[in-house]
Amino acid sequence: MAKVLTPKEEDYSQWYNDLVLKADLAENSSVRGCMVIKPYGYAIWEKIQQTLDRMFKETGHVNAYFPLFIPKSFLSKEASHVEGFAKECAVITHYRLKNSSDGKGVIVDPEAKLEEELIVRPTSETIIWNTYKNWIQSYRDLPLLINQWANVVRWEMRTRLFLRTAEFLWQEGHTAHATKEEAMEEALKMIDVYKTFAENTLAIPVIQGRKTENERFAGALETYTIEAMMQDGKALQSGTSHFLGQNFAKAFDVKFLNSKGELEYVWATSWGVSTRLIGAVIMTHSDNHGLVLPPQIAPLQVIIIPIYKSETERQQVLDYGKDILHELKHHGISVKFDDRDTHKPGWKFAEYELKGVPIRVAIGPKDIENKQVEIARRDTLDKFYVSRDTLIEQIKSLLNEIQQNIFKKALNFRNNNTYEITHIDELKSNIENGGFFVAYWEGTKEDEKLLNEQTKATIRCILPEESSSTGKCIISGKETKKRVIIAKAY
Repeated sequence: MAKVLTPKEEDYSQWYNDLVLKADLAENSSVRGCMVIKPYGYAIWEKIQQTLDRMFKETGHVNAYFPLFIPKSFLSKEASHVEGFAKECAVITHYRLKNSSDGKGVIVDPEAKLEEELIVRPTSETIIWNTYKNWIQSYRDLPLLINQWANVVRWEMRTRLFLRTAEFLWQEGHTAHATKEEAMEEALKMIDVYKTFAENTLAIPVIQGRKTENERFAGALETYTIEAMMQDGKALQSGTSHFLGQNFAKAFDVKFLNSKGELEYVWATSWGVSTRLIGAVIMTHSDNHGLVLPPQIAPLQVIIIPIYKSETERQQVLDYGKDILHELKHHGISVKFDDRDTHKPGWKFAEYELKGVPIRVAIGPKDIENKQVEIARRDTLDKFYVSRDTLIEQIKSLLNEIQQNIFKKALNFRNNNTYEITHIDELKSNIENGGFFVAYWEGTKEDEKLLNEQTKATIRCILPEESSSTGKCIISGKETKKRVIIAKAY
């Protein structure tokens, strides 16, 4: 297999696009801005789903499903929410087509106009809180901890596979609580879940913090985020959790009778991650050879490739390899034995390197004779021989080592590209090189807009206060304890 990727040092954006296409993850569809997720890409998403779904259920959440279509009047009930999503909404006005009078195609039937126009969901707060009104009457009905796996539509003008598409897959949690404290605890708990998942499963180090008022989710009082650094030094928002206060409860009149017999509005949260995480994995770990996948989300953790010349050798190698295949499967390892005669071993090596399979096992006649196999690690590209007697335990250990190694590599990269700054001029001079810039901040919303206009960077998050030290805001010069991460972002 010839080299198929543009080097990332030459053109990072083209490298990313090449990799998504050549590794068979996804492709552009005939609908502008939408993508077809191919089986290998979807298998990664399934791994992400399975792990997150288990984590959600361990924290007491259950799954449900709500309609794709939202009455337009629902969006207008929460002012900041509609303002935040109005430019991205796809609107359904008619429900039927008919043949055109000239017989050349179909047209919208003007007599099939909807009484109320429908929005294709950009997010589900409004339809869900309209439903919760019927579900919640008493404090005994709380907390209500619901998640849904779904697709959403946000009519993006500039799209990129996985990172930003007009339609994408995600999960969205929507919870209802009796008190402000419970809702805040929930919002913080779920951003912790996302951080744990990103670091332990995706091997992506993230910085956790809260958004500025300018960057909050539309309709939220607080938005908590995890931010990851990609290999070009840009930030990628990789998960958010929102404290919604009572905004949606008041908009949809969702009240409950408390233990004292008094009516109160419910307190709310929402939180979500999407198929954008696949883009995050690609841009955090992969190289010019192809994908580098964390073993925990790799559709295939091990690929076994036979090498032989004669029919006699072929049968010996196949028998030897299939014994290893069955043993690895018995130990819960995702493995494939590629015994296709249509491609040579070298072609297969390159194919699975491109697809990011963490471990490659090659078996030839001499390996059988020596009771060994050749192992190749995708993360380091190192090759070495392993005794057949210890193979299974070594592969299990190696999968853990690879998972830890790619996390450590990404963490070192982030640490080496994070800088402390004390003045906006330092940001202007260095922002084009990429990286995270840590600064003191006590600016206004207008100052934040000025920062963006002058540098094209944004405040990714406000960091938790970890000490009593203070410094001067890089724009206003005011003394403050507040520190922020500033970066260019996807």
